[in-house]
Amino acid sequence: MNRLLVLAAFLLSSFAAAAQGDFEKRDYATKNGHTLPYRILFPKNYDQPVTGKAPKYPLVLVLHGSGERGTDNEKQLTHGSKLFLDEANRTNFPALVVFPQCPEDMAWSSIRLNRTKMPIEFESGYADTLTWTMQACYDLIAQLQKDERVDKNRIYITGLSMGGIGTFEAIARKPKLFAAAAPICGGGDTTSCATYAQRVPLWVFHGAVDAVVPPELSRQMVAKLKALGANVTYTEYPGVNHNSWDNAFAEAQFLPWFFAQNKKKRK
Repeated sequence: MNRLLVLAAFLLSSFAAAAQGDFEKRDYATKNGHTLPYRILFPKNYDQPVTGKAPKYPLVLVLHGSGERGTDNEKQLTHGSKLFLDEANRTNFPALVVFPQCPEDMAWSSIRLNRTKMPIEFESGYADTLTWTMQACYDLIAQLQKDERVDKNRIYITGLSMGGIGTFEAIARKPKLFAAAAPICGGGDTTSCATYAQRVPLWVFHGAVDAVVPPELSRQMVAKLKALGANVTYTEYPGVNHNSWDNAFAEAQFLPWFFAQNKKKRK
């Protein structure tokens, strides 16, 4: 029996390692001396010779939450990576998928948070200067556009919790960069909504009983965006706490919606 348990554990760990192995481990060195670890998943057969002009692919940036911060270049794959590793999804929605990892002493967004009580509260809007981690994500995307076959009209961003907050700020600071955004259990600075309301389609998700990041933060953003005429959809899950990313990533239309967005069609 013990041998069977050991064998089962070995097979499970081997499977997990193989799945992670599809995401290449890389580091991005910033101009200011910082290092941003990241994982990248390429489309199947990306390096195979092709006849004629090589195709370009969408790029998806996924921002993790505060619990996945660190430098191991592993934890950021905890939530969401399985969605993109699914064989059917890789076939139907080929893309470059990037999971950067934020250091433990940093965040994606420049919003100051009050974490002394739960749910959290925002103590400020966006700072005049963005975080170096956010700048590194922008620079990484720019580098990948130079080095890889990225479709500039189909760059997408999603993120959960701290990453959902970061998603809102990312599109506020560079609304021309992204073709669509899906913030999950996040929130943002409502005074920034006008910068992207007419440019970036959004699908916003939140749990109705989120005890960490209150759903009011997403509701406020959605209300403001709708008032500005934005293309925004809001999905709130009754009875769901902070882990609404599980529900969001399980949405049958999550990837079809994302990959249908194209800046070229809106020009």
